[in-house]
Amino acid sequence: MFISGYITRVFPSFRQMHNSFHYLIEATSVMYSLFLAFVNCRYCHKIPENFPMELAAPLLCAGITVYTPMKRHKMNQPGKSLGVIGLGGLGHMAVKFGKAFGLNVTVFSTSVSKKEEALTLLGADRFVISSDEQQMKAVANSLDFIIDTASGDHPLEPYMWLLKTSGILVLVGFPSKLEFSPASIILGAKTVAGSLTGGTKDIQEMLDFCAAKSIFPKVEVIPIQYANDALERLIKRDVKYRFVIDIENSLK
Repeated sequence: MFISGYITRVFPSFRQMHNSFHYLIEATSVMYSLFLAFVNCRYCHKIPENFPMELAAPLLCAGITVYTPMKRHKMNQPGKSLGVIGLGGLGHMAVKFGKAFGLNVTVFSTSVSKKEEALTLLGADRFVISSDEQQMKAVANSLDFIIDTASGDHPLEPYMWLLKTSGILVLVGFPSKLEFSPASIILGAKTVAGSLTGGTKDIQEMLDFCAAKSIFPKVEVIPIQYANDALERLIKRDVKYRFVIDIENSLK
């Protein structure tokens, strides 16, 4: 869940500073103000032509957070199986990337209300209620990869037993603690890893990939006057899956 601003105009400009190419950027910030800045081109990303700006903004947060570990741990092998824990801003992008990579995707959630959305809207292959012991047993030893996007505290061990031999679980959420037995990793030579974000090369690659595959985050565009209400809805987890503030039109 995130509220973001986005760049409105970009002007190429060569500056005699370290002999490098820069861009003069007019942008709206998350502080809801317009500003101008010179930015080294090494730290800029080209939004593909005709890619909606309001849909590009969340990719630079939720999108790259899940894209980088998926590429790093080779979760882009068609025919492999991926489990996604949590179906929020990060989780729904992991599902979209997984399907685009040709993976068989299983979504894990504690809320049955997300089942139809996971299967119908996002195209997941299977939906499992993680609190249902029988449903969890039915998918034991079936997953090559798991990406855990949940930030609330939850037991990790039940998911470790869902991995195949040499399976990988990557944590991108921020629970306050992790609990699992050594046996759940040692038996099957499994790996637990963590990831936060990606570099400039990964970000540009992700943007180009999303444009080529028509992968877009699900967002709700709001005027700046609605910001306080949006924050209240964030607290209640009432957003699917990102708020994006349309600052340019809000300030007219």
